[in-house]
Amino acid sequence: MPNCRKAAFRPRRRTIKQRILTALIALPLLILCVLYASPVLFGGVICVICALGLHEFYRMGLPTSRRLEASLSVATGVLLCAGLIFAVDSPLALAGPVFSVIFLALLYLFRFQDMQQVGRDMAVSMLGLLYVPLLLAHAGLLRLLPDGRDWIFLVLLIVMASDTLAYFVGKTWGRRRLYEAVSPKKSIEGAVGGLAGSLIGALVCKLWFFSELSLMDVVLLGIGVGIFSQLGDLIESLLKRSFGVKDSGTIIPGHGGILDRLDSLLLAFPITYYYAIWVFA
Repeated sequence: MPNCRKAAFRPRRRTIKQRILTALIALPLLILCVLYASPVLFGGVICVICALGLHEFYRMGLPTSRRLEASLSVATGVLLCAGLIFAVDSPLALAGPVFSVIFLALLYLFRFQDMQQVGRDMAVSMLGLLYVPLLLAHAGLLRLLPDGRDWIFLVLLIVMASDTLAYFVGKTWGRRRLYEAVSPKKSIEGAVGGLAGSLIGALVCKLWFFSELSLMDVVLLGIGVGIFSQLGDLIESLLKRSFGVKDSGTIIPGHGGILDRLDSLLLAFPITYYYAIWVFA
């Protein structure tokens, strides 16, 4: 029996080591990118991440017989992401992604394959465009603001603090399930701990580098971003369960796929962007 327990712990310990090693490599790169990349270069990085996320999404959601549609959906999503980031003042520049969406719909019309399945496949293609590029593009829009770097760091710090405290509080005191049908391991106690972490993260941002934030901003952003980051996590869990997969991919050792790391951020970036331009401005 003790040998069985040791064998069970080995994969878990290996995963933890992978996560730590990945974080030690990825976190400095992320910080350098936010600090030194120009808004245009940062937007380009967001488009690359968008392509990787869409590739994972369509690999989960579309059958292998839809490889052509999946590839065109990824390309359309990247065009949409780039258009939203770089063509804010030029509606004509959005013509590319708009006509790409129309072409994608026509492709399904004339390559319907299974009549009973085509509606579901087409819906997955369109959902991917809404779920990844439309939401993720707000990271690029946030970077274009006068204090863009500060806003990006604020989101990252709030979400990381929320995830970290939610994990440790849930692990230590979690008893009541938050939403067992979607994410069996998440607890109400962990969710409350995550909100506390997001408030702490927002306060650290104010004290460290974003002194322009008022205490009301700290509270509103901490609670708002904290709630929506957790909702984003649950939405991705719902999609993975619906598609019958455990992780969205394997590109990040110990962490799964790109979408597994983006899930909390996909809703956090838009919420922060609209707060920045509507409330904080």
